[in-house]
Amino acid sequence: MHCPFCANEETKVIDSRLAGEGRQIRRRRQCLDCNERFTTFETAELVMPRLVKNDNSRQPFDENKLRYSMVRALEKRPVPSDALEQSIGRLVHKLRTMGEREVPSRLVGELVMEELRALDEVAYVRFASVYRRFQDVTEFEEEIKRLQRISEAAASREQMSLLPELLGKKNR
Repeated sequence: MHCPFCANEETKVIDSRLAGEGRQIRRRRQCLDCNERFTTFETAELVMPRLVKNDNSRQPFDENKLRYSMVRALEKRPVPSDALEQSIGRLVHKLRTMGEREVPSRLVGELVMEELRALDEVAYVRFASVYRRFQDVTEFEEEIKRLQRISEAAASREQMSLLPELLGKKNR
């Protein structure tokens, strides 16, 4: 690390601590030449993967484009903006932690649908209709039936998980 005062390359770390909700390391440094002290912040540089489109073209991941498409699907739906931001954060985190340099854009679309299904089923169907290019009403019906089966299966799992708890209370 170069000293910002005298440009000397030799500095020493005096103190290190976490900053920025644990996402950064704050370091106090001292120049070994002029003895001036300064602070640096260190963050991990995690690169977002490039998207491979259906035509095999590549383009950089664009978080604003992702946000716009999700906001569009959620238009006039009762979903708080902080829930949307958390969802986008989860998506970005998943993409970063994959460790891949390139991912198919199809994967991103599937991840978006997964998040929208959890946020709002109407938004999910809206997004799916554009993403999967529904051609007629029967495709909508099929997707809604599939969504209902998923919801029923999830509800059934929740009820099954309560059974041991309820049985335990009866035995008391």
